[in-house]
Amino acid sequence: MIYLWVALAIVVVATLLLVAFVVPRRRRGPGAPSPTALDTRPPGADTEVTAPPAPPDTVADQPVETPAAPVIETPEPTAGRLLRLRARLARSQSTLGRGLLTVLSRENLDDEAWDEVEEALLTADVGVGATNEIVEHLKTRTKVLGTRSQGELRALLADELVTALQPDMDRTLHTVPTSDRPAVVLVVGVNGTGKTTTCGKLARVLVADGRTVLLAAADTFRAAAAEQLQTWGSRVGAETVRGPEGGDPASVAFDAVKQGTEARVDTVLIDTAGRLHTKVGLMDELGKVKRVVERQGPVDETLLVLDATTGQNGLTQARVFTEVVDVTGIVLTKLDGTARGGIVISVQRELGVPVKLVGLGEGADDLAPFDPEQFVDALLGEQ
Repeated sequence: MIYLWVALAIVVVATLLLVAFVVPRRRRGPGAPSPTALDTRPPGADTEVTAPPAPPDTVADQPVETPAAPVIETPEPTAGRLLRLRARLARSQSTLGRGLLTVLSRENLDDEAWDEVEEALLTADVGVGATNEIVEHLKTRTKVLGTRSQGELRALLADELVTALQPDMDRTLHTVPTSDRPAVVLVVGVNGTGKTTTCGKLARVLVADGRTVLLAAADTFRAAAAEQLQTWGSRVGAETVRGPEGGDPASVAFDAVKQGTEARVDTVLIDTAGRLHTKVGLMDELGKVKRVVERQGPVDETLLVLDATTGQNGLTQARVFTEVVDVTGIVLTKLDGTARGGIVISVQRELGVPVKLVGLGEGADDLAPFDPEQFVDALLGEQ
């Protein structure tokens, strides 16, 4: 009897244990691991694969960067620019200015002293004719003056130099448009004078004086020239008309004037290829450029770019250009790098053409309208 009750108790306990073990497993679902069990399955087995999140739409979701507009520069005003650049004339000062004042300040101006004055003027490329006139005038006026103070001598020398620079010449840049067309400026010169750079600086001069400008890259033989001119123009907001490399420069110049007329700009500035004055074919081509442009109206200004460091050799170049394209003004560059500042006097005297602009450095605004009084004042320096 006792054995029977023991067996019955064992069955009951086993049944209760079975129920306690099986029912919770069914509630968790088949295959669900025990909370305390270690998952020994290989990675990815019996698991749901979840795709990584899609990257954002780069076109629609991300902002598109637009290229920054070029910064338009405001050129330095041209009024008084020559005086602001007076320090650039330091080399010419030593010969034309201070050197002459030193000699003229001597107590006794004998023949040897006047020979030194003459030599100084010739060394500065004033030219023989102008030098003789200046020396004779100075001799006469110093005798009349008698006792000479430094201030009196400076005023005397300044007056003679200004007179030699022919201050009555018309140095106006003719860049004002007419009612139906822009003013046309043709820029010419030999190789190596810095002509394209001068053309770019001239655009800044015109913009500084309130003109709207269109540039024409009629130097089609050098791709670099067109690129350089376009860079200069973009800095002041001026467009550049270009043609194919090796193309007809007259065609580029013609198209530029036509486009400038349609856009109603104030001035069209035409940069031509540099050429040696001895090359007849190239000089004839330059004449053709001007003739083709004049089909739409006259060329208002023809500027010849000369290198001041070439001295009297520049006069030979200038004569040929004036015969081919009727030069109306001279741009004298590199005047800050030479002791030959007197070239201004000889160029005007020999050609009868006024110096209208002078280059006094490599800076963007180092091209200045030429003024005889300011130029001489800068040459002579402080009293």
